[in-house]
Amino acid sequence: MFKLDPAQPHIMPAHFGPRYTGEKTSGWYRDVTVMAVSYVTDREKLAGHIPAPFKLPEQATITVFYACNKQIDWLAGFGYNMIGVNAAVIFEGEHEQLTGSYSLVIWENLTDPILVGREVQGIPKIYADIPDHSVNGDVWRCNASHFGHKIVDLSIADLVPVSREDIEAGEASAKATDNPMTWRYMPGLGGYGAPAVNDAVLYPSENKFSEVHVGVGELEWQKLLWEQNPTQYHIVNALNALPVLEYLPAVVTKGSANLVVPERLTRALGPVASQN
Repeated sequence: MFKLDPAQPHIMPAHFGPRYTGEKTSGWYRDVTVMAVSYVTDREKLAGHIPAPFKLPEQATITVFYACNKQIDWLAGFGYNMIGVNAAVIFEGEHEQLTGSYSLVIWENLTDPILVGREVQGIPKIYADIPDHSVNGDVWRCNASHFGHKIVDLSIADLVPVSREDIEAGEASAKATDNPMTWRYMPGLGGYGAPAVNDAVLYPSENKFSEVHVGVGELEWQKLLWEQNPTQYHIVNALNALPVLEYLPAVVTKGSANLVVPERLTRALGPVASQN
């Protein structure tokens, strides 16, 4: 009979044994291109989507990012695209306080990282069709859709290169707030009643930038009907309802990322408050 080894990296269906891990399966994403558009939004409206013990800073800021990930070690060199939405937050736990970002949602166009990210790291990942970005003159564009209906469009223009000195200074200053966090919620069997998992999560990573450009960003969230996107329309409409009060500088970066940092592994920060 099959016996589960808790020291091995199992995910469902676990009865086939653990996923392969070895020297070929590091957390490095060797070729990553990112577009990120940030803006100030209505603090009270955004707070309605942030669970305790997270709280918003005085200026409520959202960053919508697109990443074209290629040459991924744990995927044997295959890649995928993603579009995520982060809010700047402060985590106030009983034993620690962290300033960082809170992942509201991440769309990805490949099932494998969605399942691993949800089951192993507790990140709120869902599926969308996300084609590679396009560059027309000085304008970069990307988008996501599902069931043939657009979710969001991003564009960045008027790009200006950032010097190597400024890139390194920015990396150093960002270390204090480099704390990607989220809420890991998994319902009990059947989807109702007490949750099986309900806690705050920190999932660190490290990034190396070979190029950084700063520009002017713009985005457009769609407003969808249940008939157009029955499993996600409420998410898209909630993001659409958060107003863009002021755009902040947008960035385009090229480089690499490591999602497995041995000295800063993914961990639970503590239970979140009841949502009742």
